[in-house]
Amino acid sequence: MLYKFLKRSFDIIFSILLFILFIPLWVVIPVLIKIDSPGRVIYTQKRVGLYSGYFTIYKFRSMREGTPDIPTDEVKNQEQLNTKFGTFIRRVSIDEIPQLYNILKGQMSFVGPRPALYNQELLINLRKEQGVDRVKPGVTGLAQISGRDALSIPQKVQYDSEYVKKASFLYDMKILFITGFAALGGKGAN
Repeated sequence: MLYKFLKRSFDIIFSILLFILFIPLWVVIPVLIKIDSPGRVIYTQKRVGLYSGYFTIYKFRSMREGTPDIPTDEVKNQEQLNTKFGTFIRRVSIDEIPQLYNILKGQMSFVGPRPALYNQELLINLRKEQGVDRVKPGVTGLAQISGRDALSIPQKVQYDSEYVKKASFLYDMKILFITGFAALGGKGAN
């Protein structure tokens, strides 16, 4: 299928270009994370991907070590658990940069439904029912540009399902374009 070929080709080429472009960030962000809070720089988490299989997602750590492994909307006192620098990198989504590795490995794409945490059973089940788990998860997606963390789980699944039905290379490019503006404004981020 032409769409899948274009999507994967774009993912590989664009992730390599961003790896190179972000070299200064690969140096500066870890230093700032270490200065701000003791602990690891790269945060890993078990996520649900294609056909509901598990994979490890990589992110720059934005919260204090020992934060519970639950969805951000369920974290109590989140502002106390975020590091000072972590609040900033999360708001502008640069904590997601290490996911370029997930994209190169073929576990993720730039655009698709955000991968669920392994323990988000309602989200996982609703996505299976709607066939959303038949596409690779993405760094961004229709739900992210439509409200992100401010959306309820059924709303997220509705947007994810709509994305799956409308998926095309041009639609992906539109979502990426809108994502740039949403990330700069911190729209819907918790």
